[in-house]
Amino acid sequence: MARQRLAIESVRRLEVRTRVFQRAGYAVFWVLCMAVGFVVVATAVPQKRRVVELEGQLEQANAREQDMLAERESYEIEHRALREEPAFLEIQARDRLNVYREGERVLKFRKAE
Repeated sequence: MARQRLAIESVRRLEVRTRVFQRAGYAVFWVLCMAVGFVVVATAVPQKRRVVELEGQLEQANAREQDMLAERESYEIEHRALREEPAFLEIQARDRLNVYREGERVLKFRKAE
């Protein structure tokens, strides 16, 4: 009987050790998962910052492009008017050369900068 008790106690000890090792294994597994998660997040943060920075630069470039397209369209309209409308051509030439007709009153406005 004493032998049987020793066998039962040793089996219980083995079962307890097995449970402890299983729980320790689960704990190690979760710690490793958390560590991997932190590493992934830590490497994603600088990339996210870079993406935000690049998006800002893209928005600025798009705004500059829109400004340039508007300016180009303005020049195209002016060029078309110079080619097709003699009155506009006369006004531009007289303004550039400061030529006025007698008795004509000319008002000039400066652009605000």
